[in-house]
Amino acid sequence: MGKTIEVLGLGAGDLEQLPFGVYKKLMNADHVYLRTKEHPVIAELVQEEMGFTSFDSIYEKHDQFEEVYQEIVQNLLEKAKAEQVIYAVPGHPLVAERTVQLLLEYGPKEDVDIIIGGGQSFIDAIFQSLKIDPVDGFQLLDGTLLKSSQLQIDQHIFISQVYDQFVASNIKLTLMERLPDDYQVVIVRAAGSRDENIERVPLYELDRKVTIDNLTSVYVPPVQDEQIMLKNFSKLREIIAVLRGPNGCPWDKEQTHESLKKYLIEETYEVIEAIDSGDIDHLIEELGDVLLQVMLHAQIGEDEGYFTIEDVIEVLSAKMIRRHPHVFGDKKAEDSKEVLRNWQEIKKQEKGEIESSLLEGISKSLPNLLRAYEIQKKAAKVGFDWQEITPALEKVKEELEEFENEINQESFVEAKKEFGDILFAFVNVARFLDIHPEEALFETNQKFIRRFQFIEERVKSSGKSIEEHSLEELDQFWDEAKSKGL
Repeated sequence: MGKTIEVLGLGAGDLEQLPFGVYKKLMNADHVYLRTKEHPVIAELVQEEMGFTSFDSIYEKHDQFEEVYQEIVQNLLEKAKAEQVIYAVPGHPLVAERTVQLLLEYGPKEDVDIIIGGGQSFIDAIFQSLKIDPVDGFQLLDGTLLKSSQLQIDQHIFISQVYDQFVASNIKLTLMERLPDDYQVVIVRAAGSRDENIERVPLYELDRKVTIDNLTSVYVPPVQDEQIMLKNFSKLREIIAVLRGPNGCPWDKEQTHESLKKYLIEETYEVIEAIDSGDIDHLIEELGDVLLQVMLHAQIGEDEGYFTIEDVIEVLSAKMIRRHPHVFGDKKAEDSKEVLRNWQEIKKQEKGEIESSLLEGISKSLPNLLRAYEIQKKAAKVGFDWQEITPALEKVKEELEEFENEINQESFVEAKKEFGDILFAFVNVARFLDIHPEEALFETNQKFIRRFQFIEERVKSSGKSIEEHSLEELDQFWDEAKSKGL
């Protein structure tokens, strides 16, 4: 007979709930290995003289549950070399039982057959105790590995493996990322047994209200409050679909990809303004406005049958993984410059074609100050660039002199061209000094607005109109604003 480990489920409660077939196997076994003896049925089985060894002592040796499970599994595989192993776990072997999953993974590699026996799952007992129909939709999650991104708060959520106060505390904090602090949750202990205890508590009391052990689970009822659901991406998508739907907003229904272009540009600049202001609440609002534009474009794509928001997310996720092989693969990148080099190289490979010009790919829709910056950066990558800033500064002076000559000759068509050359040359200087020209001009615009608004305030307090002030008087107000650091 080959090496085997037979895994039996101890059920969710006491001896009365234990399937007869499992009971017979446990009582007929020479020896039973238990993940834990902390289970209602064990005391009764011991009274009937079942011999066992538990792995409870291993829990004391490790800080991480995964390490505990790994050691238990290695012990069992070692035992299987010398004997036919009976291993018993709480509930059903295939429900929320990490050691069994590890056995199924490692067993074949060690030439050990893993046989799964029966047992009642604790989830069945919880459904019965709470009188919940699972057809409504539910999640069963591991409390030791819980992440906020897993939570589907519009469904029944059952969180198992609530072993101790530390796990309960982490569960509480994770749930608080999505739910109000006083949201009612249910602590279920020993469901289906004589010791069953069910208590409803506000979320903030989850880790300090009742005794917590390996028989404890947490139930989170589905969210019914629309205000809470507003944090859900699915809710946002639903709102956008309604706005574009038959009974939606006339303006939203009229929009096309083309009509929305200007709004995306405006909202992007408002995000930049919010960043510069340092106002976090303003930034949150403006980022939401940019997201709205993305969602509207995605909904238009879905309405027309071309693409959905899932397609957008899929393409972006795949791109991020491909272009970050130093994070998701085995490539190395020592600094951000190397990251950017790798990014450009991968981008070229993805295109699968030779560019007719190095300057291809620079959008004509960019603001031209920013476009000049991008053009110069691309040219500089292949060595078409000044080696130091002095010639760049001399070029500015040269272009300024040519501009003045055209003005003096009243050749305004040529002057316009020379003016563009001045701006282009100044962008080159900015690039050498690691100054982003668009940001620098934005700051100057803001500075002018602050100082001009100061002038307006001073004019208002004078009782005269701004036109009644001389330029010298206005200049004095300007200097006053400057002296105040505006």
